[in-house]
Amino acid sequence: MGKLKYKGYTGSVEYSPEDECLFGKVLGLRKGVFISYEGNSVEELKKDFEGGIDDYLATCEKNGVEPARPYSGKLVVRLSPDLHGSIAEYVAEKGTTINAFLNEAAINELKAAHAL
Repeated sequence: MGKLKYKGYTGSVEYSPEDECLFGKVLGLRKGVFISYEGNSVEELKKDFEGGIDDYLATCEKNGVEPARPYSGKLVVRLSPDLHGSIAEYVAEKGTTINAFLNEAAINELKAAHAL
């Protein structure tokens, strides 16, 4: 699946063989916020994607509403107490933080999966 990026938002790119068109949706928005787009070419798809985001942001501004922002960078992770303790001990020995350790582990996993 391809991705589009604009103003901090990321959108999917998919193809419908039945309709012979491209379509997608903005990823990572909170429940209740949905922005979709479509086009018959990559150029049309990108234009509709960017227009959808611009329209959404303009509507939020007009209504005095804070727009939904995808992926704040804050993530709550639940670990077993034993795993949490093991990680805490490990990072203390290494002189780093749990946050830095988890970031590095996630990056390494994505690189290994060729997703980064």
